[in-house]
This record gives sequence, structure tokens and C-alpha cells, in this order.
Amino acid sequence: MVGINHTFLPLLFITLASLTHGLQEADLVFVGDAMQHKAQIDAAHRPDGTYDYSECFTALNDYISGADYAVVNLETPLGGRPYTGYPCFSSPESYVDALADTGFDLFLTANNHTLDKRDRGLTRTLDSLDAKSLSHIGTYRNKAERDTMLPFIRSVNGFKIAFLNYTYGTNGIRLTSDAVVDYIDKELIKMDIDSAKSKGAELVAVCIHWGEEYKLLPNTSQKSLAGFLVENGADMVIGSHPHVIQPIEMRTDTSGNNALVVYSLGNFISNMKTRDTRGGIAVKVKLRRDSTGKARVADASYKMLFTIPASDGHNFRVMPVEHVDHPLWTEKCRQFTESAERIFKTHNQAVSRDSATVQKEKIEIDDKFFHRMLGVLQK
Repeated sequence: MVGINHTFLPLLFITLASLTHGLQEADLVFVGDAMQHKAQIDAAHRPDGTYDYSECFTALNDYISGADYAVVNLETPLGGRPYTGYPCFSSPESYVDALADTGFDLFLTANNHTLDKRDRGLTRTLDSLDAKSLSHIGTYRNKAERDTMLPFIRSVNGFKIAFLNYTYGTNGIRLTSDAVVDYIDKELIKMDIDSAKSKGAELVAVCIHWGEEYKLLPNTSQKSLAGFLVENGADMVIGSHPHVIQPIEMRTDTSGNNALVVYSLGNFISNMKTRDTRGGIAVKVKLRRDSTGKARVADASYKMLFTIPASDGHNFRVMPVEHVDHPLWTEKCRQFTESAERIFKTHNQAVSRDSATVQKEKIEIDDKFFHRMLGVLQK
């Protein structure tokens, strides 16, 4: 019997996966507001003065890192000490380390808290993300830097995707330096979309901080702006800010082209305590090429998430709702889930809940590679 060269196996798996998958599909995942309230900071604090968030996202490691590209709204500056919660946030850098370790590829920084520590906090956040080699969009040190970084286009499994990020405001705090925050401006957004298309983007995702806090349905302004964005070339409109979920729509034009509108992803992690603010959704977007090779948004689904506050020696933990079995939080998770599902069942258009099971335990990188490759081969 001829022996197997084990150094050849990874290459074999990659080759077979490429042939089967053909680089004709890609999965994007978007999650909502990564908040950092004082209780979260306190729970992460360790006796040696460090801050440990490693437990917060372990239940989602497989789901997030299993995507081809994952995006999170970083709704706190890394403004340095003293670390503070609401109303003016400043978080330890290890918070971002934990998010990156979970598998997030892109950090959105244009939101209403981006100037909580003023221009210095904005710049320090960018310095920290750059030092960690983490991609980010939405805020910039100056206009020249914005012009250099945009359009922000990434090749994901062969799909050239542009990502853009804008916010409705910054809680009345104004810039006092050359720093740039991308505020919602229709003319600016249209120019950015056009620029992205001219530079080779096949698909455009506009991540936008908008709407009214705690409202489960989008307002007239959101609906109008969503229509404008889709009409002007946005293939995905991904909303945040209300801190609760809002409906999802897969719009299809007369030519059969899809455009996804997510009005609000809700909270990814927070210490908010009302029924509808205790969780949010992760939206998975399936990209596919049609028979002519054109890239398109093929499908989308949502996974419901719930935050279990720190207790019993555990830190805050984000979990798929089906994994929540803690006696203190099962009932509150049920209430959150039922409320969200009432909205989705009534108002969603052609987007359903993802029923796939998320693995509870973290798997090592080699195991993760083979899990993903085997999954591809079995399709």
C-alpha cells in the first residue's frame, strides 16, 4: 500500500474545495452595536489591572470566523484611561482584541459615540486599530487619509466588494481638528458609490447608523434613504443605532437583481436591560455569481443573539438564543426572541431565520480548516 504524504493533504483539500466551490460563492456576516457599558468594563477587569474579554464571544467563534468576511459596529472609542461607560464611552484595547480573535475583519467607526472622547479619542482609536493591523472605515485623521482609503474594496472569494460607513450624527459633539467623520449626506454617498463602482467594485455594502432608538420599525426617513441608496447602486444597506432589531427586506427589481436592506441589527453586546435591547441579530449574506459571471446578492438569513450579563464568575457572553439555558436569563431570552420574531414574521420580505446549529465550543484552527473544507465538499 502506498503511504500518504500528510504534508500534501492541506493542498489536496484546498484544490478539491476550489474545484467544488469554484470561488463562486461567499458568505458575509454583519452584526450590530458592540457597546461597552461600565458594567462590562468592571466585569472584564482583572486584579493585575488588565481587562479580559476573551469569554464574551466564544459561543460565536465558529459562526463569525466561519464567514468569509465579518463586519462589526465598534460603538465605542478606544480613548485611553480612565475607561468609561455611558454616556461618553472609552474602552480598553483588549476589547477590540477579543472581537478580532472572534473573526471580525472590518470595524465600523462612524456612529454617534465616535467623538465621545473628542478628536483625540477618534485619532487614538484609529492608531490602535492600525497598530493591530485591523481594517476600519467611517472616520479618518484628515481628508487626505479618507481620499486614500476610499473606496474601501476587498476581494472576498473573488468578489470585489466595497464597504462604506456613515452616521446620522455624533451626539452634538463637533470636530475641532482636521479629522473626518462620515456623516449621512446623500450627495457624498452617491459619489462614494459611483467611485467604488468605477474602481472595480462589483457589489457595494453601505453600513449606516440611523433611525430612532428603541423603535422596532423604521421611520419614514430610513425608508426614504434606503430607497435612495438602492436606487443609486447599493446592493446591501446594513443599519445600526436603534439598539433593537428592525425588519429585513430582500428587494428584487424587474431585472431580477436583489438588494438587501437591514433596517437595524440591534445590539451585538451591551448592558442594556429592556426586553428588546438585550440582544440583536447577525445577518449572513450569501453572494453568488450567475451564469454570466455577474456577482449578485443571492440570499440572506438572520441568527438571533442574546447577551447574558456577568454572573457566577462569568463575564458578559453573547450567545445564539437557542444556547441560552441559564436559569436567570432563559425567560428574558424567550421574551426578547418572541418580540423580535413578531416583527420579522410581519414585516420581513424574503429573509428568514437561520436554523443551522452553531457549535458551542471553540475549535482549534486546524480543526476549523477541515470542518470548513468538509462542509464545502459535502454541498
